[in-house]
Amino acid sequence: MTKPKALLLDLDGTLLESEKLWLTAERRVMDNYGYSWTPADQKHCLGGPLERVATYMEERSNSAASSVVIGEELLNAVAQLFITEEIEWRPGAQALVEQAHQLGIPTVIVTATWRSVLDTVMARMTESVGNFTHSIAGDEVQNSKPHPEPYLQAAISVGVPIAECLAIEDSPTGTLSAAAAGAKVIAVEHLANIDVEGVVILKTLVGQDIESLWKLFSD
Repeated sequence: MTKPKALLLDLDGTLLESEKLWLTAERRVMDNYGYSWTPADQKHCLGGPLERVATYMEERSNSAASSVVIGEELLNAVAQLFITEEIEWRPGAQALVEQAHQLGIPTVIVTATWRSVLDTVMARMTESVGNFTHSIAGDEVQNSKPHPEPYLQAAISVGVPIAECLAIEDSPTGTLSAAAAGAKVIAVEHLANIDVEGVVILKTLVGQDIESLWKLFSD
């Protein structure tokens, strides 16, 4: 097999240069609670899921607001940014999605982001690359990343064995999820170092295509 039967793609930091939007949203929410959110806080929360991030924010803010309330505020803040700001693709990501569509390879977004935000983002993305085959949102699984469930559900959604899927991630949390599910995993290091057994680590997708990435697992 010279190429995967499905392409499973993380969203934030993998397909899109959107971590800076999350950072802006996190800072705005935490400013309201008198806490100065730092890049170190963002790095700690990288990869979600929302419940873990909101709980961390509640602990840091020492506020009377619950993690549920803070989580809703964060979703609203980032959704607004995805509407008003330009969509910026990570290097090489858009070309990879376009190639998958040309080859007829199913594409599935697998993200810890909730459906309410994901639909907003995907509406913007499809303007440039067309429709993705399917998507799995963080609030549509019982166990979010780093549990393998999101990636297992992604493979099921397109009827492809997980071992014949190529997953692309950028966070330790997401990489653990994809690897535990049994996918072939490319981790493109971005904001955090990744050390997961059996995973191929790259610095960029630039210069790669679907066949060259898949070949990395047969060499």
